Amino acid sequence: MSYRHVLPRQLGLIACCLVLAACSEQGEPTAPVSDAPPAMDTLVSAQWLSEHLGEEDLVVLDCTVLVEQGEDGGFQIKNGRPNFEAGHIPTAGFADLMGELADPESTLEFAVPTPEQFAAAMGALGVGNDSRVVLYDAYNSAWAARVWWMLRWIGFDRAAILDGGLNAWKAGDRPLSTEPAERAPQRLAINLRPGLIADRAEVLAAVADDSVQIVDSLPAGHYRGEWAMYERPGHITSAVNVPTTVTMDESGRFLSEAQLEALFEGDRGTRNITYCGGGIAAASNAFLMTRLGFEDVAIYAASLQEWTVDPELPMSTATEFDEFDGQE
Repeated sequence: MSYRHVLPRQLGLIACCLVLAACSEQGEPTAPVSDAPPAMDTLVSAQWLSEHLGEEDLVVLDCTVLVEQGEDGGFQIKNGRPNFEAGHIPTAGFADLMGELADPESTLEFAVPTPEQFAAAMGALGVGNDSRVVLYDAYNSAWAARVWWMLRWIGFDRAAILDGGLNAWKAGDRPLSTEPAERAPQRLAINLRPGLIADRAEVLAAVADDSVQIVDSLPAGHYRGEWAMYERPGHITSAVNVPTTVTMDESGRFLSEAQLEALFEGDRGTRNITYCGGGIAAASNAFLMTRLGFEDVAIYAASLQEWTVDPELPMSTATEFDEFDGQE
């Protein structure tokens, strides 16, 4: 199996894949999951959202994390709540990936919380078993994809990502609000899919397993080791590279299905594990692969944040494949 390797056409949003998380243990369902079918596509437009905004079962959540570049060229990760409070899509609540949606006990940033912690946090935001949820952020939808993936991880399938995020909403001169969301807490059931989160041991085994494909979601230059954001340069040995930056157009909307099919090749039934710096960009690629019909996709949530600090874990700066298309 193979993937087409491509260079990013833009690097401005790479920090959305910078740091993040790990962990998952299978738990018993805490309540029966609704039999109601998904009521919308997993990717919705700003026009669709404007037509349905205000419907009782529709919960809109801003998932923004702020990424700022300092004078030294390094990136700083900041909570997106101030950005949310300055103006958000009307009725939206704030899904805090640096707060309630992360494991407070982990030393890793953005660590995946326990299923119970995550379900409780989403319930507090008004998400129940019969809710429809639209997720967005102010960048390239990778933060929204992370929340989408965790919802799917606990067995909730009634969520969508707003294509183009907050910028797509604002591009249509649609209103913003500074009013806090007022939603009654709900109880969200857990029907865990533990296979959606991979750990270090599974990734290590996959390095030498031709039946599993590892997908690096970071920029091509980072993949090749030309520069590094983590302890060691390069990529996990045997991984192929599909940068998230080439999966969308200049407006931040995802490419067409046909264009994405050309980027993600391979057997739809094979196990695929995506990674990045910490499970954010990886979630965006996993979201797209799921939409394209890949049946067995996981994200390595701890990603290079965890992998690169252990010198015993294999990494490579060789491409092992033909040169990438395009110029960086």
